[in-house]
Amino acid sequence: MCRCRNVTIKPKTSPKMKRRSLTTVREESPAKSLCSSDFAIYVMVTATAVLSYVNSLNGDFVHDDIPAVATNADVIGSNSIQQLLLDDFWGTPMADASSHKSYRPLTTLSFRLNYALAGLRPWWWHACNVALHAACCALVVRACVTVARLQRPFAALAALLFAVHPVHTEAVAGVVGRADVLACIFFLSSLLVYHRPTSSKKCVWLSIALGALSMLAKETGVTILLLNLAFDFYRCWPFVKRSICSLKIEKKCTGLSIRTIKVVVSLALLICLRLALLQGTWPTFSSQDNPAAFHPSFFVRLMTFCYLAAFNWWLLLCPWTLSHDWQMGSVPLITSGWDPRNLLTCAAFGALLLLCYRCIADLEVQKHTPAVIGLLLLVIPFVPASNLLVTVGFVIAERVLYIPSVGSVIITAYGVQLMWCSKPGTKAILVVGLAILAASGVARTYRRNADWKDRATLLRADLVTLPQNAKLHYNLGNFLRETEQQESAIKHYKEALRLWPSYASAHNNIGTLVSGADNAEHHFLQAIKFNKYHVNAHYNLGKLYKKSGRTLQAVIMLEKCIWLQPRFVQAHVELLTLKPEKEKHGILIKLVELEPRNWEHFVLYGDWLKTKGLPAPASKFYLEALRLSFRNRNMEKPIRGDLISFRSTALMFRSLGQKSRILQVLTRWHTWRRGWPSTAAAHMYLRDWRLKMELEGRVQIYSKAVNPTKSTKCFDHSQLAVEEKQENSPSPEPRRHTDAHSRLSASDISEQKSCEQKTCGTKKRNLSISSQIKTTHNKSEIGLKKKCVHRKDDEGKGVMPNIAAPLEHILMKTF
Repeated sequence: MCRCRNVTIKPKTSPKMKRRSLTTVREESPAKSLCSSDFAIYVMVTATAVLSYVNSLNGDFVHDDIPAVATNADVIGSNSIQQLLLDDFWGTPMADASSHKSYRPLTTLSFRLNYALAGLRPWWWHACNVALHAACCALVVRACVTVARLQRPFAALAALLFAVHPVHTEAVAGVVGRADVLACIFFLSSLLVYHRPTSSKKCVWLSIALGALSMLAKETGVTILLLNLAFDFYRCWPFVKRSICSLKIEKKCTGLSIRTIKVVVSLALLICLRLALLQGTWPTFSSQDNPAAFHPSFFVRLMTFCYLAAFNWWLLLCPWTLSHDWQMGSVPLITSGWDPRNLLTCAAFGALLLLCYRCIADLEVQKHTPAVIGLLLLVIPFVPASNLLVTVGFVIAERVLYIPSVGSVIITAYGVQLMWCSKPGTKAILVVGLAILAASGVARTYRRNADWKDRATLLRADLVTLPQNAKLHYNLGNFLRETEQQESAIKHYKEALRLWPSYASAHNNIGTLVSGADNAEHHFLQAIKFNKYHVNAHYNLGKLYKKSGRTLQAVIMLEKCIWLQPRFVQAHVELLTLKPEKEKHGILIKLVELEPRNWEHFVLYGDWLKTKGLPAPASKFYLEALRLSFRNRNMEKPIRGDLISFRSTALMFRSLGQKSRILQVLTRWHTWRRGWPSTAAAHMYLRDWRLKMELEGRVQIYSKAVNPTKSTKCFDHSQLAVEEKQENSPSPEPRRHTDAHSRLSASDISEQKSCEQKTCGTKKRNLSISSQIKTTHNKSEIGLKKKCVHRKDDEGKGVMPNIAAPLEHILMKTF
């Protein structure tokens, strides 16, 4: 018996060890292996995201990047941080009636930080977007594992599909799309914090704070609070149902009610704050931005909006037709119930209803948690952009699908997980299909990134996709006009008018290109006819009237332009040349008030004060213009504001006789123009300027010497020497002058003596300063039959021409 026991124990234990059924023996440190596998997944996903968008780094600022970044005063540092917090995303004050009302200060602050670190070099801006996208992909992995409860391989699959999804190119390759990427980071962070396994009171408040930051990055980020509440209710539903049936509140339900109160109150406060930021006015959109929203028929609007929602879902499933602009006829309205596009709407909403039924049926058992969280992520963040709650200013915007795509890839990965586990025979087919899907996503994303290289490439690529889009033809016409391709620009403007006859902006831009005042006036009037609030059409028509001499009509149009947009600076500048003198003062004050950092307005103000005979106040405005031009420090502009303002300041100081201040301004200007202040450079220009001032002092001495006399003799150097001897207190300068003349040749002296013996037959009169410094006399001035020329080409002998050079020539010598 003992032998049998020994025999049975030894041989039968070895096969069991080969089956490795006791895996718990090797799980002494499961956290280490788990962390290593998670780290590998994170590295793989982020690397894939970076490689998919690496060719977008060479892109330029295109489309909305120019007004939101390149020319936004809040981004480039012209405005203060306080002003940034009061402006919308495009740099317009929220209180302005023309504001877009999109309040995203967190995104604008990230732009400002980007500008402070890298300036306007696009490579760094795109690199920041790609890095944020990679971070967002890592958060998707974490959310799929901890919240959606996907298995790790399928969570990695969902994150990979998210990383290479072509619909994200607008959000990642376009700099302005950072708002969606940044909002998604805080969105997923709030989701992870709220639903972490060991939640506490601090986690709820931290989740609310992250949701508020997501809203400050983009308005749709506030929907995370609703999503957290809905998913929390789903997880606690068994306890809620048990409490309802037993009429006894359990501890889980108490915690849910407390969290619900916190989230609902916080959501209400955030919504109230957002409504208060509207400053009492809603954003204004036109039928060009969203044609369906302005259609009078309710059924047309309903069918079109439902189809647009279904089409957005189709873009998530098959992102082949992509465009950065879907406005103005890109998606025709559905005006009939027999339109075949309604079939796509029915199919999409049918699938959505099936998913909802599956989630509702799963409330008690909670087997399909990934489907529930995927559906919530797909629907709730998209609701603000669906036109169901508020009217939005676009038809389709691919960037708003950045957060909903997380729900789409979770549902896709969960479907693959179910097929993988339930049908083992289809694993090979699934692997091949997923590989093709991922590879096609990478290829489409890489190709789409190339379209975002520059403005022209993007417009031409999207015109191939949507040739019926009038807005794309209009934007391409704008680009061609800016690149001096006038004929091609007019062609695209006319094509835009053919597709959209009431396109006011196209009429206005054609008016600026066509030849003939009558044709231009016709297009400007057509633009005003279709849009009576078109500011640029009024302005251009006013300039046309001014050019043709119709002053009264020009003033009327420019005043209407200012009435439509009180901050239209160019209209005030044009009115300045048309208004009478008594009204110019008010216009100048308004210009300085509108743009207090524009040096040109201060120069205009100084010029006006100068014409009024007020040199002292004019000099103050010239100095302010000089200070502002120094502050800008832009050496690449074709118009050098510092040069113009400096010259005006120097001339004004010269007229006031304040030459020491001219010296100070000149030294600062020279050292600034050559870089940072240098002691050696300042000393060199200071010595040079002292020498010039010394020569200028000689001119004044010579002027005093000849002013008291009313001589009929020719005014020459020898007379100055004689008058110098008659002075009681000679200065050292004249001595230097006589020493210089003592070296003249004998021929020159004889020529001077012969000139002294001649008399002029004119009346005795005082010589002006301008005539005193002339070395060649005209017959019409003094009645001589021939000229007395004493100009010497030799620099060592002819001193007077250099002394008499105007100060303007001295100032412009270094330009």
